[in-house]
Amino acid sequence: MSFRLVVLVSGSGTNLQALLDATTSEAFGARVVAVGADRDGIEGLARAERAGVPTFVVRVGDHAGRDEWDEALAARIAEHRPDLVVSAGFMKILGHRVLGAFPVVNTHPALLPSFPGAHAVRDALAYGVRVTGCTVHLVDSGVDTGPVIAQQAVDVADDDDEESLHERIKTVERGLLVEVVGRMARDGWTVTGREVRLGRQKASREGSRTGGLDGKESQRQGRTTK
Repeated sequence: MSFRLVVLVSGSGTNLQALLDATTSEAFGARVVAVGADRDGIEGLARAERAGVPTFVVRVGDHAGRDEWDEALAARIAEHRPDLVVSAGFMKILGHRVLGAFPVVNTHPALLPSFPGAHAVRDALAYGVRVTGCTVHLVDSGVDTGPVIAQQAVDVADDDDEESLHERIKTVERGLLVEVVGRMARDGWTVTGREVRLGRQKASREGSRTGGLDGKESQRQGRTTK
């Protein structure tokens, strides 16, 4: 299992736990080599420590500004040589130093591009939709604007409130994240414009193993970006 994951958390780490559980099987094809956070004393770090996974904390308040924090975070991530960074409930916007150095995957509790932002479930209920869901996407410099990798729908029940709907979405989200990250590790991925495809067929015919989501043609672990 040479494919290396660094997972970033800010809270309880339920998505992290789903990945830790999945990586106990060699068939998954990846392992979590470190867990990073933007604060101390959270359950996500405790989950990593119980699993024997190294942890690190990079607090925004310990740096002169967000650029300096982003640079420090990129340096700490780089120590663990990840093939993929997973933002698993990480409540900070990543800057260009992290995004320029590593491919990053995130989850969102809505069917993007509908209802981006921090209150997606509340916004979906307020709008009156009958179907919402979750999205796994690559992270770019915007807020929930990166290319979509996979989505799964969740029906809205008549008696749903924000808490009940969000709990059902999170259950689906954990499974979808594990499925997507496993496939990325085992099969690679390609990106052309905003289209993400899992698998190595196209990647095997193109490019060298360099680059990030910067608009240039590049490939990393079977990923091609144009």
